[in-house]
Amino acid sequence: MAAVSKPAAPSKRDNRAADRTGLFDERFLKTLEHLHMVSRKVFSGALRAERRTRKVGSGIEFADHRTYARGDDFRYIDWNLYGRLDKLLLRLFEEEEDLHIYILIDVSDSMAIGQPLPKLHYAMQVGAALTYVGLANLDRVAIIPFSDRLIGRLPPSRGKNRIFRVFDFLQKCDIGGKTQLAECMKDFVTQNKRRGLAVVISDFYDPEGFEQGINTLRYHKFEPFVLQVYDQREAAPKLHGDLALVDCETGDTREVTVSRSLLEAYEREHEKYCKELEDYCTKYAMPFFRTHTAIPFDELVLKIFRSGGFLR
Repeated sequence: MAAVSKPAAPSKRDNRAADRTGLFDERFLKTLEHLHMVSRKVFSGALRAERRTRKVGSGIEFADHRTYARGDDFRYIDWNLYGRLDKLLLRLFEEEEDLHIYILIDVSDSMAIGQPLPKLHYAMQVGAALTYVGLANLDRVAIIPFSDRLIGRLPPSRGKNRIFRVFDFLQKCDIGGKTQLAECMKDFVTQNKRRGLAVVISDFYDPEGFEQGINTLRYHKFEPFVLQVYDQREAAPKLHGDLALVDCETGDTREVTVSRSLLEAYEREHEKYCKELEDYCTKYAMPFFRTHTAIPFDELVLKIFRSGGFLR
C-alpha cells in the first residue's frame, strides 16, 4: 500500500518545525482540558488502581505467604500462623506499579499527505490529547516518533504540567523517511523493558505489511493499541487520464492511464487492506480505531474514551 496515488511529498528527512507551530495553540489547550474532564466523568466509577499493573513487593495489600528463609525481614513473619502451625511463614504484599503508556507516532513522508490537516499533524494532535489525559491521570507517558527508525524519544513522565514539554518535542522532532514498522517495533521493545500500553498512530502504509511490527509488541507483552489515520483522497482519489504517479516515500514513478474501472479497483484494494488491519486487531482483541483527517481530533478521542479503549 506504499505505492498508492498520493501527491509527491519531500523524501528528505528534515525539521519542518515551522509547519507545526500552530498545532498546540490556546484553543487546543482548552480542548484538552475539556477532554480530560469528560474522561473523568466517563470513568468516574473506576478506581485508578484498577488501571495499574501489580507485582508482589512491599506494599500494603496482602497477597500471599511463603516459607521464611535465612536473611528475610522478621517484621513480615506471620506470628499468628506460627502459633497455629508452628511454621515460620512470611507475609507478601501487592505493590502498585504506574501504568506506562508509549505513544508511537508515524512521522514518515506518507504522513505529510492530508486535508484539511496533513495526517502527521492530525496524528500529533491525537497523540498529544491521549498523552495529556494519561499525564493527568498520573500515568507515565513517553512519546516516540518513528519512520524507518525510531526518531528521538521523550522519556516517560507524569503530571499534566509536562504537556508543554510534549508540545515542544513534537513541534521540533525530525520527520520524513520510509515506513518500516517491523524494524522500528523491534528497536522499541529492545529499548523499553517496562511493559505497558503501546499506542501506534500511523497510516500503516508499509510495503512489508503491518503484522510483524504489531506481533513484535504482542510477543514482548506490550498491549498494542492501533489507530489508523488516512486521508479521504487516498481512499477515493479524484484522478483521470494519463498520469505519472510518484510514491512520496521512495520517489518511484509509475506512468498509468487512470480510468473509472482502475479507480474502482484501487478503492477496493485500499478498503481491503484497511479491513485486513481491522480484522487482525479484532482477532487478537486489540483496540482498533480508523479515522480520516476530516473528523475533528477531539471527536475521535471522545469515541476512544467512550469505548473503553484507552482508559481502563
